[in-house]
Amino acid sequence: MAYVRQVMKSVKPGGHVIVATFAPDGPEQCSGLPVVRYDPDQLHDECGPSFELLEHASEEHKTPWGSVQHFIYCHCRAPH
Repeated sequence: MAYVRQVMKSVKPGGHVIVATFAPDGPEQCSGLPVVRYDPDQLHDECGPSFELLEHASEEHKTPWGSVQHFIYCHCRAPH
């Protein structure tokens, strides 16, 4: 995954990364485009086993139109 390769180049060894994405029960589309939804384990799998998942959190975001979108945030440490 190009995003993970760029993070590996940009973050110092042992550095911290926070990634936010749509949760499994988040919307299927955003601005009319399809999205990929993850739970923390799936997102960690995408990043690869060398990243250490330190913690994760969920958020219910209320849009200006009154609907709710679910997000997850993952805090990982890059490999040393």
